[in-house]
Amino acid sequence: MPTLDRQDNVFVLDLGDGENRFHPDWLAAVDGALDEVEKAEGPCALVTAATGKFYSNGLDLDWLLAHADQHQDYVTSVHGLLARMLSLPLVTVAAPQGHTFAAGAMFSLAHDVRVMRADRGFWCLPEADINIPFTPGMSALIQARLSPRTAHEAMVTARRYGGHDALAAGIVDHAVAEDAVRSTAVELAAAQAGKAGDSLGTIKARMYAPVLAALRAKDNPLG
Repeated sequence: MPTLDRQDNVFVLDLGDGENRFHPDWLAAVDGALDEVEKAEGPCALVTAATGKFYSNGLDLDWLLAHADQHQDYVTSVHGLLARMLSLPLVTVAAPQGHTFAAGAMFSLAHDVRVMRADRGFWCLPEADINIPFTPGMSALIQARLSPRTAHEAMVTARRYGGHDALAAGIVDHAVAEDAVRSTAVELAAAQAGKAGDSLGTIKARMYAPVLAALRAKDNPLG
């Protein structure tokens, strides 16, 4: 399960050491950690990282198959997490040290900055290959955070991007050695900790107003 630590002005949220899929209990734990982060006063920033082979493999499809009657509520909760991360009133840095797929990739896009391992691990939106269409909210998030060309390629072809390719495509901001992923993310976050506060929250809310509205729409989240 996710765990939260603090290094001076930087909170580090470790997503776990498994596939870190979005099980309801995992989602609740992340939300609880973000509650703690948002309660902090003074300068602060957030890094999300993970331990092991995966940063996150996205939706918990096994749980969904076993709880088909809760499909819409589940997607609404996932949308809620993406919207919350996108609009947090502090600078956020994702540090994918391993595979970052599907909703896990979208979760990384909801951060302000991304630092990816250069030599191993893929960032991928596999929905076209697994026959699961993007929801309107997910589509809005991806298209807001990637260039039109990259969004089209990533969404339509399900391309797997390694660290260097992800950097070239503008998906991530830095591609570094494995042992430098988390430390680089913390360093970048620390440099922006002084920006935390209501003004930054307002900037993000206005910048991404259409995306946030699409993610927070509860009437028909699946489209």
